[in-house]
Amino acid sequence: MVTLLPDASTLHGSWNPARPPVLTVEPGTTVRIGTLDSGWSTGPYTGPDTAAGLAARPRHPAHDPAAGHALTGPVAVAGAQPGQVLAVRVDDVVPGPFGTTYCGLRSTALNDRLGVTASPVVHRWTLDATAGTGRNQAGHTVALRPFLGVVGVPPAEPGEHSTIPPYWHGGNLDCRELVAGATLYLPVTVPGALLSVGDGHAAQGDGEVSGTAIECPMDRVDLTLDLLPGLFGAPLTTPVARTPAGWVTMGVADDLDEAMAIALDAMLDVMAALHGIGRSDALALASVVVDLRVTQVVNQVVGVHAVLPWGAVR
Repeated sequence: MVTLLPDASTLHGSWNPARPPVLTVEPGTTVRIGTLDSGWSTGPYTGPDTAAGLAARPRHPAHDPAAGHALTGPVAVAGAQPGQVLAVRVDDVVPGPFGTTYCGLRSTALNDRLGVTASPVVHRWTLDATAGTGRNQAGHTVALRPFLGVVGVPPAEPGEHSTIPPYWHGGNLDCRELVAGATLYLPVTVPGALLSVGDGHAAQGDGEVSGTAIECPMDRVDLTLDLLPGLFGAPLTTPVARTPAGWVTMGVADDLDEAMAIALDAMLDVMAALHGIGRSDALALASVVVDLRVTQVVNQVVGVHAVLPWGAVR
């Protein structure tokens, strides 16, 4: 197993198809990756519950004020070419010992409407990966369900691209179903695929409604990378995952209606392939067994994912 640590040679805060890989692996290789939290933090948050306190938190020396999420990579997969599918199997996810959730530190339309910008708070979490629990400074305890918020490959278009919005080829998906045991399928956009990951979440609800989950470093994330010519015999146009919850298809767009349509369109393809039926029959069945969930609403565009639970159609 190859290990990548979050250091000056592997950390970056943008997508760029010209960024050289720090590692190239053969298909089928398992890579153990460590990540910082999304804000490049090097230790627990100890500042005040203010935007100034947030800006002054201790960060890795490689941090650039213009950077987005702290990502580790890129990892190239030998032989990967645009049009293929990168399969990212999540074998293990182990969060670090601390996490942070912010609320109301930025003036956004949602924060202003909900009245939280006048009284911002920071929840400081102590994480116990063995027990699977997190406890904040007020004594609230929650169950951990760790996953990576950002798993993706760069756009094919030249230049630097923000890590904040999710894309049709992955990125800041913030889908809470991508836990250990899940396999995420991503369209390959550039030679080598150039996978980067980060934005560890120890726990998150659908929507990530405050703008943050329990943002945490990951001590280790074991990912097995493979290549497929397509998914169910067709090119992939949006992220799809095989998860412990069932098949998941994702849509990202400027509004929830369009994101829903993209996720549902992909789900019909999955159901048609799984059950040998046409799209009309697939939609009729989807109306009975498929759940539509709001993935996240806080990252410039919005996300919806459709879930087909295991055993829902036999």
